[in-house]
Amino acid sequence: MNVVKGFRLTEISGWAKQHLQPECTVISDGLSCFTAVSDADCYHVSIETGGGFQSVTKKEFAWVNTMIGDVKNAITGTYHAINPKHLPRYLAEFCYRNDRRFQLEDMMPRFGYVAVRTPPMPGRLLKLAESYG
Repeated sequence: MNVVKGFRLTEISGWAKQHLQPECTVISDGLSCFTAVSDADCYHVSIETGGGFQSVTKKEFAWVNTMIGDVKNAITGTYHAINPKHLPRYLAEFCYRNDRRFQLEDMMPRFGYVAVRTPPMPGRLLKLAESYG
């Protein structure tokens, strides 16, 4: 998951060139900005959702909608104040936990392993926000 500035042709084109392999197939809803994935030599298949409540009932997007809901709930349920400059960190934390959700017993030992091997970092550097977009 990555933060993008908006759903615009130029933004999606740049993201696709950086993150997608040429000749992959991208399936999206009918939002016109997703046609920009063709700039990265990808194939684009558009499934019209129609918008509104009916759009979330499409079986093709069931897991996408589930993940979007999980991300929203995880971020709003974890943080009291959400700062846009920290969105990359929020998404990275969600992805880390989500990727390991079936190995919960390994998570704490892994945190310990990483903590012991991570060099000290000044607090001022920990508070810096990543630039994105």
